[in-house]
Amino acid sequence: MLSARSLFQEILDNDDSFRLFCSIAASGESQGGWENGRIAALVPATQQDLVPKVTRHGADEDKHGRIFNALLHKRGLDPVPVPPETDYTMLLERAGIGLGHDQLRRTEPLTERDIVTYLSHSRVTEQRAAEQMALLTKYFGEHPVIGKAMRMIAHDEDNHLAYCHEELLRLAHAGQGRTIQRILRECALTEIRVYRDVSLAVMANMGRLLGWPRPKALALQAGIHALYAYERLVGWRRMVTLSMPARRNAMGGAAPAPEPV
Repeated sequence: MLSARSLFQEILDNDDSFRLFCSIAASGESQGGWENGRIAALVPATQQDLVPKVTRHGADEDKHGRIFNALLHKRGLDPVPVPPETDYTMLLERAGIGLGHDQLRRTEPLTERDIVTYLSHSRVTEQRAAEQMALLTKYFGEHPVIGKAMRMIAHDEDNHLAYCHEELLRLAHAGQGRTIQRILRECALTEIRVYRDVSLAVMANMGRLLGWPRPKALALQAGIHALYAYERLVGWRRMVTLSMPARRNAMGGAAPAPEPV
């Protein structure tokens, strides 16, 4: 019987599939670290209170990339090139979601509208990340090899999501509410499509590495399409609601020193 636990266990047990999984994850986290670092350097003067929080967000993403690479090295494996069709971060950028890399490479300060775009994009993608890490922690949080890493990353993703809620609510109260809701909706509808495409591509690559029979591959594809249909109909709404988080000022202060995994 197919389940999230059995599927990930199969990926974890095979060197080639585990190497691809960690390589994809490390690449995405490292890209997120670079993006947040550039955004922190370009925050407009009117939003300078955000700088330490965005900086910490970027530091967390960099840390996650190092964690996934450390998991590879502990197993004696090297990263592999990430297939472009599995590159979630870059595919979102190409779909026009978030702030483009061309803009972030320049030196002109961002506008307040850019900050709204950044936080809205982050609120949607961090929802996905928090949910994925919660699932992995549920099944593998006590795993002797990857458990500690999963718990550390899940904690950070929850902080990132809380920070996005709090900052977007602050901006909404300052008069940006309609803009925020429009951008959130655009981001969410695009993200669920990109997530579907990336999921199909990742499963195709994993199936090739693990030699999955055609019925199993088709069943997984059907599950991915069913999830997309649900998210396209109603599931996207969970990505656009805003509520004051229980974790207030989750990204305040300096990032804690990373623990070895």
